[in-house]
Amino acid sequence: MGKHQTNKSGRSRLIRKRAKKAGLPPGTLISETDQVQIAARLSLLDYDPEQITEKEIKTVQESYPFKDKPTVTWLNIDGPTAAVIEELGTHFNMHPLIQEDILTIGQRPKFEEYEDHLFIVLEMMRYDDQRSMIKFEQVSLVVGNRFVLSFQEEVGDVFDVLRERIRSAKGKVRKMEADYLAYTLIDAIVDHYFLVLEKLGEQIEALEDIVLADPDTSVSGRIHRLKRELSLLRRSVWPLREVLSHLQRTESPLIRDTTRLYLRDVYDHTIQVIDTIEIFRDMVAGLLDLYLAAVSNRMNAVMKVLTVIATIFMPLSFFAGVYGMNFNHMPELKWRWAYPLGFWIIIIISAGSMLLYFKRRKWL
Repeated sequence: MGKHQTNKSGRSRLIRKRAKKAGLPPGTLISETDQVQIAARLSLLDYDPEQITEKEIKTVQESYPFKDKPTVTWLNIDGPTAAVIEELGTHFNMHPLIQEDILTIGQRPKFEEYEDHLFIVLEMMRYDDQRSMIKFEQVSLVVGNRFVLSFQEEVGDVFDVLRERIRSAKGKVRKMEADYLAYTLIDAIVDHYFLVLEKLGEQIEALEDIVLADPDTSVSGRIHRLKRELSLLRRSVWPLREVLSHLQRTESPLIRDTTRLYLRDVYDHTIQVIDTIEIFRDMVAGLLDLYLAAVSNRMNAVMKVLTVIATIFMPLSFFAGVYGMNFNHMPELKWRWAYPLGFWIIIIISAGSMLLYFKRRKWL
C-alpha cells in the first residue's frame, strides 16, 4: 500500500518492518515490499519543442540511446526491482546509496546532491474512495542534466495531466530543461495533496454534524482513524518544506535560476498544505472532545431521569413498606376507606408534590 503498509485490520502501520535490512552493508539492494514482486514497468517520454517520443519499453537497454541526446528524457519505472535499479544505476552513474534508497520504502522526503545528478524522495498520496482512506506511495526522482528518472512503487500515479501537457505542447514544459520537468512532477504531487485534504475536510464536516446531532459508538472509531491519517499525512508533508527550501538554495548547475522561481511557488503551496493539516488536527481533536462531552451529557441526562424516578418512588416504597407489615393492631386496617382514600391519596399527593418541586427547580 505504499509507505505506510496496512495490517490485517486494514489500518496503516506507523512503523514499517525492516528486519531484512538488519546487519547488511550500505548499498545492498533488497526490495522491502510485502507484495509478490512482479516485473517492473518502464515508460519513456523524450521531447523537445518540435518533437516527442512516447513508448513503453521492455528492457532497460532500450533507454540507453536517449541518455546523451540533446532532448529531455523522462523515464518512469513502476515497481522497480533490484536488477532494474542496479542496471540503471550502472548506466546513469547513480551512487549505490541512491540505488538502495530507491528500494527502501518508508523514508521521509529528502534531497541529496551529487556531482552530476540530484536525488529527491517524495510522498505521493491518493484518496481511496472505496476504502475511505489515504493511499501513500513513495516516489523517488533522479535528476540529471537532460533526464529525469522517476521510481514508483506500483502502476498508477497523479502525472496524467502532466503527460497530456507534454503531448499537446501546452505550457512551458516542452520548452524547458530537465529541472523544470522535475519541478512539474513535484508540483503535481503537491497539488494532489489539496485533493486529499478536501476529502478529509468533507469527512470532518460530516462527523461534526453527526456529533452535534446524535453520535453513536462508531463515531469515536472514525475520529481516531482521522487522527491517525492526519498524523501520517503530517509526517509525510512536513519534511517536504525542507526539501524544497534546499532545492531553491542549492548551487548545483542542474537547477537553473528560472526554475527556482517555480520551486518557490511549490514551497508556498507546501506551507498551505501544512497549515491546513494543522487546522484539521485541531478540528479533529476538538471533535473528539465534543464527542466525549456529548456522550457525557447523554449519560448525565439518563442518570438524571433515573434519579428522579428513584427519588419519586422512595416515599412510595416507604408507605408500601409500612402498610405491608403484618401487625394485627394497625388503626387504618379497620377503616373501610383506608385503602382508596388513605393509602392512594397519600401516594398521589407525595408523587405529585415531588414532580412539581422538580419542575420548578428545572430538573425536569
